Amino acid sequence: MTHSDKSGKQILSYASFCLGNLGHSAFYGVMSTYFIIFITSSMFSGLNQSVADKLIGLITGLMVVIRIAELVIDPILGNIVDNTKTRWGKFKPWILIGTLVSAALLLVLFTGIFGLAQKSWILFAILFVLIYISFDVFYSLSDVSYWGMVPALSEDSHARGIYTSLGAFSGTIGWNGLTIIVVPLVTAVTYAVTGKHEEGAPGWLAFAAVISALAIVCALIVCFGTKEKHNIIRNSAKQKTSLGQVFGAIFHNDQILWPSLAYLLYSLAYVITNGVLFYMYKFVIGKPNDFWVVGVIATIIGFCISPMFPILNKYIPRKWLFIAGQTCMVLAYVLFIFGRDNVFLMDLGLVLLNVNFAQLVTVLTLTDAIEYGQLKNGQRNEAVVLAVRPMIDKFTGAVSNALVGYVAIAAGMTGSATAADMTAHDISTFNMMALYIPLALAVLSIVVFLTKVTLSEKKHAEVVEELKDQLAEGKIEKNESNTQVRPQDQTIYAPADGKLMKMAEVIDEDGKPFPGKGFAIKPDSGNIYAPFDGVVRFTFGTKHAFEIVSNNGLQVVVHVGLGTVNLRGEGFETYYDDGQKVKKGDLLLEFDRNLALKNGYQDTVVTFYTQPGRIIVKSSEIEAGKIVEHGEKVLDVQFK
Repeated sequence: MTHSDKSGKQILSYASFCLGNLGHSAFYGVMSTYFIIFITSSMFSGLNQSVADKLIGLITGLMVVIRIAELVIDPILGNIVDNTKTRWGKFKPWILIGTLVSAALLLVLFTGIFGLAQKSWILFAILFVLIYISFDVFYSLSDVSYWGMVPALSEDSHARGIYTSLGAFSGTIGWNGLTIIVVPLVTAVTYAVTGKHEEGAPGWLAFAAVISALAIVCALIVCFGTKEKHNIIRNSAKQKTSLGQVFGAIFHNDQILWPSLAYLLYSLAYVITNGVLFYMYKFVIGKPNDFWVVGVIATIIGFCISPMFPILNKYIPRKWLFIAGQTCMVLAYVLFIFGRDNVFLMDLGLVLLNVNFAQLVTVLTLTDAIEYGQLKNGQRNEAVVLAVRPMIDKFTGAVSNALVGYVAIAAGMTGSATAADMTAHDISTFNMMALYIPLALAVLSIVVFLTKVTLSEKKHAEVVEELKDQLAEGKIEKNESNTQVRPQDQTIYAPADGKLMKMAEVIDEDGKPFPGKGFAIKPDSGNIYAPFDGVVRFTFGTKHAFEIVSNNGLQVVVHVGLGTVNLRGEGFETYYDDGQKVKKGDLLLEFDRNLALKNGYQDTVVTFYTQPGRIIVKSSEIEAGKIVEHGEKVLDVQFK
């Protein structure tokens, strides 16, 4: 495959995954936000108000219980996905099946189960419980599969970051796009069917149908436009992660715990506010037809935030981007509280509310916490870390549903009520739940991130280098699972073109000798090749080093450049999957030597053994200064 063919397939994969979350996120928005609005405003029209309020309370309570139960259910569903084996992979079937079934069940729910509550509210309640649980299980299967697919699409940390950013980007568009179309679409269809200018049941059903169709189309795009890869990360996903292990990993790794708490506080504030913005425009401001502005502003800002993040992060550390975003959120609440009578101030508040980098900062910080956790307690918890943010989102969604339902009932914002029916007490209740509590949560998220999150980009680089030193010194023994292989003599060939160096000659960026046993090459080019036949077992997230194990059992790390960990993957491009078998001389990696040198780092390529105490070098003398080409024999080693 030519480089251009590979690039074309990669772009198609990026685009397909991106479009997938457009419909997926819009569908989630319908079920998590607008379904509650439909329930409180239209589902029980004509029913006795006391009975309607009881059903609203039942439904919102049920939704909260189910969302919290998902903290246990999702790992079970993840295991179902992991154990799936089809010709199309294990993720795509569930993405499509989950979307099709949940879309059909959502439409049934938006019919009010065909108006059953008007005939028997008890039977309605029973069927609602059964249908909603089934709906939520199938949606979760789709959700778990979509985000769980990222490690299967690429082994490259930079590529995974692109997939995640694109998913977040299109998700913002899908979510906020609902805000633009919901009132015009629901009102227009309701008027066409009933002749009334209001948000009625026919309009809500049409709205759900349009978004369900979009979700199905986008699911098909993901299934046809992406390709799952086979690598060691996917295989490791077969190890079942219990709820106890998930929370154990969080509480034993403070740099998972504190970023997660800060994100939890932000997410609670954001989803609560978004859940009640419709009520603010309809019942507090009295301008429901202006609600579309919320979506337009959020969509425009969403178009800018994700692309801006990597640019800003080159000059501004993640920590301060998080703080800046949360400060904007705090200012937004101040404007909502004191400036709701001023259109300009309200629009400015909406802009500030959406200027936020919390999700991207949290994902990247948690990813860095993988190496931090490995250094701290010897465990790498990739699967657990990937599960943390979605679990937080589900939990905050549950809390949001509960509060939205409570606000609607407590503030009298149900049924046919209008802004004219709102009392001072109703407005006060709304303000407390929708504005004052989220404001406090936003401030707390700043405090937590500012005082407790210490895993900066610089700190992560130090962690990775310390891990490298421990590997080189043999303090971290990596035992291969295949105990049938007895280590044998192994010839190591040059992984790069250039001049051979002894380890004693390698001095790192801090003026210290490079630890461990091995050899180095001062390269003539940025191409790195396999030093023997074997399997690439592990790549650091910063892509500057990878471990390769020979067919004879020798484990080495090829460390590309000194200080290059600080480039955080920039200038590196890999041509393998973790877990992939390779042959001696296969091109594995390219790195931009000029970029490394320009930033003050060295381009020296070091090959060291991760089991230095178990091996002896048969050709003990490295011919320092000798010019070698990749694939040329450097030395022989044997196990003790």
